[in-house]
Amino acid sequence: MTFETDRLIPKIQQAIAITPGDPCGIGPEIIARAWCQAPRLTQGCFVAGDVGLMRRAMALVQSVPAFPVVEIESPFEAMNVPPNSLPVLQVVPEAPVLPWGVVDARAGQLAGECVVWATRAALRGDVAALVTAPLHKEALHAAGAPYQQYPGHTELLQAEAAHHIGLSIAQMPVRMMLANDELRTVLVSIHVSLREALEAITIDRVLQTLRITDVALTRILGHRPRIAVAGVNPHAGEGGLFGHEEIEVLQPCLAIAKQEGLDVHGPFAPDTVFMRARQQTNGQREFDVVIAMYHDQGLIPVKYLGVEQGVNVTLGLPLIRTSPDHGTAFDVAGKGIADARSMLQAIHLARQMVS
Repeated sequence: MTFETDRLIPKIQQAIAITPGDPCGIGPEIIARAWCQAPRLTQGCFVAGDVGLMRRAMALVQSVPAFPVVEIESPFEAMNVPPNSLPVLQVVPEAPVLPWGVVDARAGQLAGECVVWATRAALRGDVAALVTAPLHKEALHAAGAPYQQYPGHTELLQAEAAHHIGLSIAQMPVRMMLANDELRTVLVSIHVSLREALEAITIDRVLQTLRITDVALTRILGHRPRIAVAGVNPHAGEGGLFGHEEIEVLQPCLAIAKQEGLDVHGPFAPDTVFMRARQQTNGQREFDVVIAMYHDQGLIPVKYLGVEQGVNVTLGLPLIRTSPDHGTAFDVAGKGIADARSMLQAIHLARQMVS
C-alpha cells in the first residue's frame, strides 16, 4: 500500500507520539525510513525518545540526510515543524551509543522509559495516539524495576492506564488485535502457555473479548463489526466428539452477545474461519474480524499473509495504541535494510483511529 496521496492520509488535529522501541533493534531505523518514504503520512507525528539515537538511525537510511532530525520542546511543536524533517522530543536522559543487535539492560530501560512517558502523555490528552516500535522482552526484563514485571508493551500499557484511572489491572481488561489489509483477529489470551490459554477460555473472558472487540471495531470501521468466533477444537468440536468447549462455553457466549445486539457468528472450525474472514480481490469479506481462542491460533494466519504489513492494536485502553507486528530483528539491526512497511501501516491506522 502507498500512502503518498492526501486521499489515503487521514487528517489529525493533535500530534501522534512514536516510541523508538529497543535502541539496539530496528525500531529507530524503521521510524527514520518511514519519514523518508512517506513524509505526508508522518506529518504531525514525532518521536518520543532520544535525539542522538534518531540521528544515528537516520544515518542508516540516508548518507546525506534530506530529512534532518530536529529537537522539539513539546508535542504541540510537532504539528508545525518544517516539511521533510523528523521531530524528536527528548523524553529520556541523553543516551549512550549502544551496539546494534545485542541485549542490553540500558536499552531496555530507555525503551521502557519512552513508553511510560508517551503512555502518560496520551492518558493526559497531550497526544492523540501512541505508535510503539518493538521492544525486546529480555532487555526490558534486564532493566530491572519496574520493567521486569511486564512481558511486553500490552501489560505495561495496561498497568499505566489502570493506575491513571484508579482501577486495578483486573478492572482494565485489554485485548490484542492483529491486522493487515486482508485479515483482522482478536485474541482471547496472549502471552501464556497453551495449557493456561485453554484454561482462560471461560464464558466471562470470551464474552469480555466480544464486547471489547465490538466497541473498538465500531469506532475503527464506522459500523458494528461482523464477528466470527473460532472454535477451540478440530472441526469446532464436531458436536462434542472432539471436545466440549464449543458447547459449554462458546455457544452460551454467542447467545448472550446476540441478545446484547452484537453481530456474532460461530463457533466455526478454526482451520477454515480465517479464510472466510479474509478480504477477497473484490474488497468483500464475510466477516470483519475473527476471535481467536489463543495466541498462535490467531497470529499464524495473520503473519502468514504478511508479517511485514501487520499491525498490533491494543483494544480496551483509554488511549489509542498501534505497533508493527514484528520484533526487534537484532539479526538485521544496524545494517540499513530493515523493512518499514509494518511501521507505516501502524502510523496510518493510528491516524485513522483519531481522525
